[in-house]
Amino acid sequence: VQIGEQCWLAENLRNEYYANGDAIPGELSNSEWSDADDTNLGAQAVYNNDVSNHDDYGRLYNWYAVDDARGLCPSDWHVPTDGEYTTLTDGLGGLSVAGGKMKSSPEDSPSWNGTNTSGFSGLAGGTRDYYGGFYDEGNYGYFWSASADGTNAWYRRLSGGNSAVSRGNYIRRSGFSVRCVRD
Repeated sequence: VQIGEQCWLAENLRNEYYANGDAIPGELSNSEWSDADDTNLGAQAVYNNDVSNHDDYGRLYNWYAVDDARGLCPSDWHVPTDGEYTTLTDGLGGLSVAGGKMKSSPEDSPSWNGTNTSGFSGLAGGTRDYYGGFYDEGNYGYFWSASADGTNAWYRRLSGGNSAVSRGNYIRRSGFSVRCVRD
């Protein structure tokens, strides 16, 4: 979907392979997931290891998969930087209102409680936390950027209860959704 000068995928990434064809490790135990900081292992998961969540919410990736040189997005696409997310939210009126425009609407399938006037079609795919547990499906959508911040990395969060977008940095072994933007 074209949003301002940027072209975004209108759904969460579902890849279980890097762009070069190598498999992204998945179905990891909680301890294997939690060890990612020690191994720098890129990993992916489907929320709650329940395949029914795959079609609506895509996969959750730790930041090591986002940062892997083999590439997470399809050819001619990339994981957006923190700055590219800022361009998106600024173009939609700023952090305080962009979330409502980015979230799927009640009329969309799958639906959420936004207006989706941007076409971004954001969903509340939840997270796999840094210890391996799954949380927040249906309430929050977390999206990695490609930008590191010390030992953490930048992300954006859409919330079910408001129209804002939150910007923050978080632990790299956490599992968040990924959107791609065209090169």
